[in-house]
Amino acid sequence: MKNIIIFGCVIVGFFSSCGSSSNGELVGIQDLTEFHPTDPYGMVRIPKGTFSMGSNDSDVPYARTTPKKLVTMHSFFMDQTEITNNEYRQFVNWVRDSIARKMLAEAMVEGYEYIEENADGDFLENPYLNWDIPIEWDSDNEEITMALEDLYLRPEERLNGFKEFDSRLWSYKYSWIDKSSASKKANRFDRESRTYREGYSRQGLVKEEEVYVYPDTLAWMHDFSYTFNEPMFDTYFWHPAYGEYPVVGVNWNQAKAFCNWRTKIRFELLSPYERKFDTEYRLPTEIEWEYAARGDKDNSIYPWGGPYSRNSKGCFLANFKPIRGNYIADGYPYTAPSVSYWANDYGLYNMAGNVSEWTETPFEPSASIFVSDMNPFFNYDAGPDEHPMLKRKVIKGGSWKDIGAFLQVAARDYEYQDTSKCYIGFRCVKTYSGVENVDFGY
Repeated sequence: MKNIIIFGCVIVGFFSSCGSSSNGELVGIQDLTEFHPTDPYGMVRIPKGTFSMGSNDSDVPYARTTPKKLVTMHSFFMDQTEITNNEYRQFVNWVRDSIARKMLAEAMVEGYEYIEENADGDFLENPYLNWDIPIEWDSDNEEITMALEDLYLRPEERLNGFKEFDSRLWSYKYSWIDKSSASKKANRFDRESRTYREGYSRQGLVKEEEVYVYPDTLAWMHDFSYTFNEPMFDTYFWHPAYGEYPVVGVNWNQAKAFCNWRTKIRFELLSPYERKFDTEYRLPTEIEWEYAARGDKDNSIYPWGGPYSRNSKGCFLANFKPIRGNYIADGYPYTAPSVSYWANDYGLYNMAGNVSEWTETPFEPSASIFVSDMNPFFNYDAGPDEHPMLKRKVIKGGSWKDIGAFLQVAARDYEYQDTSKCYIGFRCVKTYSGVENVDFGY
């Protein structure tokens, strides 16, 4: 009986060990925890598909559009609206508060010190700021007042002695991986030295950026000569009445920084495992933007599908400059609220007019000739000291100050990445990381 019991134990042990080793068969990893990312708030999913990119109207100048080309696109999420003043204020206030908390922590003000231990009492390798305690901006505590003094305008710069923030100091620092350079050097990696054969390490692929985030509110004045736009300069960005209007005065670098910050606050809520299955927020490529703007209406001139800028009742379908000198004929003299007019068939608002929108794509008139027909894109990251021609980025959609031709989905223009205008905003996209089946219609 004793031998039988021992044999039974061996048999049980054998099968349990076989279960963990998959019986020697290829069955894949079995213990993965499923993670299903939620649809991003305020975004809609653009399904993958094929469409004809390029001009549908011979009246648009060749340099301001692209030749016809059939391309296939992946699926991605896109913001339903342009990024609003209120949304961009969240970014600006976060940057301001992080600088203030760093000042308070370095001044060792009680309650604002760096958090250096975890819940178990172990010291952290990278201490972080304490965001749980609100900042006492109007505190009578002299220690807090002294620590935050550099956040405000100097006494000689103040108007009538009023204490105001110096928004020129609000900078956002972040890093990103230059994937384009990585792909070019991937086949020249030396595994022994763990560097690329020309001496270019992974560290060389990580780019550091510092961007001052406050929008250029003066754009309302310097974009138009001999125009009294001071009311917009005074109130547009910070006034609650304009909270749901699109942010303007933001250059391409600031828009990129916003996307990085938006990814950061999203990823901070996820575990390291969950981050593997999520994707970053970014600016759309030119072709992604055009594909989404068409709203599954191939060969359409405008996002609403028709060839006219008015509906059957004579109402304008977008915010633009319909009549010379009459900016208000469409209902708004400047920008309109981000949810205005009618959404296209993908649920996207103001893909024509209101504000032009930054894309990731450098402006190159002949790009459609050499880019792929699968997710067309090429990239060039111009440094601050490079020639201005290399800093041109494609903007799409036309704006409140443009004529109807610039509202066409295939129309393209450019602006320099380090400039900001009162008629250029942006919206974000996010690559869809799931599997999507194709509906063949049968």
